[in-house]
Amino acid sequence: MSSSDLLARVENAPYDTRTLTKPKIVSDKGVVVSQNVEAATVGADILRSGGNAIDAAVGTALALTVAEPWMSGLGGGGFMVIHSARDKTTKVIDFGMVAPKGLKVSDYKLAGGQGGDLFGWPSVEGDINIHGPKAIAVPGSPAGYALALETYGTKSWAEVSQPAIAMADRGHRITWWSTLQVASDAPILARYPDSAKVYLANGYPPVMSPDPTPAYMDMGNLATTLRTLADKGPREFYEGEIARSLASSVQALGGTLSTDDLAAYQARLLDPLTVKRGGVDLHVPQGLSAGPTFADAMSRLPDTFSGKPDAETYGAYAAALIAAYEKRLETMGHAGDIGDRSCTTHLSAVDAEGNMVAITTTLLSRFGSRVVLGDTGVLMNNGINWFDPRPGLPNSLTPGERPLSNMCPLIATRDGEAWFAFGASGGRKIMPAVLQLANFVTDFGMDIEQAFAQPRIDVSPISRVIADARLDDAAIAAIERTAPAQRWAEMESPATYATPVAVAREAGQCQGAAHIYSPLVGAAGA
Repeated sequence: MSSSDLLARVENAPYDTRTLTKPKIVSDKGVVVSQNVEAATVGADILRSGGNAIDAAVGTALALTVAEPWMSGLGGGGFMVIHSARDKTTKVIDFGMVAPKGLKVSDYKLAGGQGGDLFGWPSVEGDINIHGPKAIAVPGSPAGYALALETYGTKSWAEVSQPAIAMADRGHRITWWSTLQVASDAPILARYPDSAKVYLANGYPPVMSPDPTPAYMDMGNLATTLRTLADKGPREFYEGEIARSLASSVQALGGTLSTDDLAAYQARLLDPLTVKRGGVDLHVPQGLSAGPTFADAMSRLPDTFSGKPDAETYGAYAAALIAAYEKRLETMGHAGDIGDRSCTTHLSAVDAEGNMVAITTTLLSRFGSRVVLGDTGVLMNNGINWFDPRPGLPNSLTPGERPLSNMCPLIATRDGEAWFAFGASGGRKIMPAVLQLANFVTDFGMDIEQAFAQPRIDVSPISRVIADARLDDAAIAAIERTAPAQRWAEMESPATYATPVAVAREAGQCQGAAHIYSPLVGAAGA
């Protein structure tokens, strides 16, 4: 055997020899799934205490502020899809971020070359669109969660936020995953004193305890802020003392977020974009999300598949997804290379009555702007990075506007009743994952656990397809009729593919399934 042949064999050897499974959770009373099982347990406890799926989902989202602070929080935004069993209606809440009205586009000078982080935009001088105060957009998460509770919940904000308050008082429970996440962004976190105070105490990332006794990371003033919102209501974030503190802190650092920006912010209750697949209605967000691209890709698939996914199935997925993404990026945004950072979080909940929620929420990049505002303990987003810094393009940076995002929470209904919900984190990897998972269920008769175990492809690089290493040569050949394919196995970090979670309801039985390869993603039954 030649040296080159030997090296080829070595390079193609599997770098993870484990065989992993993650069985679905089943409960008659309801299930919550999130990217941190501690937060999912909070949601399940809310269901057990008499809350519905909406109460549980909001409680889980608030708990993630502590359990998974680098992905989402009060300083973020997102989309959610909600199905009301009582009304047999499905709606979307858009709580996306908005560029401050006082933002000056001229501050974001192009530096030449390609930028880092998620989207491969042209570089901006000092990366001020990626981290720091000028990367901060108006957050939408508190408004979105509040609108969900007011419209569909049975419990108050104060009630569902109590677990998050207790967790923030205690601190973030440190795991090896926490160490990895903080260490990955430590050089930038270190630039901002209040961020370093929380995440780099003593100058180093947090390290979990070597014995069974947990170690915790102090979350600064976050518990005080959560307690104030519980006492005074979530609009305090936009119109009260918290709002004034947020704006003054950002401006003191050189950003443009103002009290007027915060006071003007409103989450929006909207109709979904509904795609029909056989006798199933697939509901996703409209507008500045990945929902329209999902609908476009679905329209390019054959009317139905049958049997088991085969080579032609994956060839059809590749052709439909790449064509839809090419159209999206031509008409809505820049098609530059993307980074491999993990970002965003997703959670879903279902209850015994058949209410169902799918929430995708984010700070955008991991740790968002990397700026913790010390007075409030809030880690702020870097939503400005969603905009193309070049002028005159469909998604160009514009004061007071919402940017294009990649989020694609989905709820499927049959005969007016919720059947399943999918969603994921992973930037441009989200929509391809959601489409394939939904199709595995609707066309191939899989349950959500089986769908999660099925190999998937990802087309987010656009110029090539990333294919699960388990796919055979025939599938690769079918995919390569559209674009070159590269086999790549799933792994914990960097996230090779999107990180999905799902719930379903079949014959009155609630089910939850979680991404197999992510260590802390999990479901909890009521």
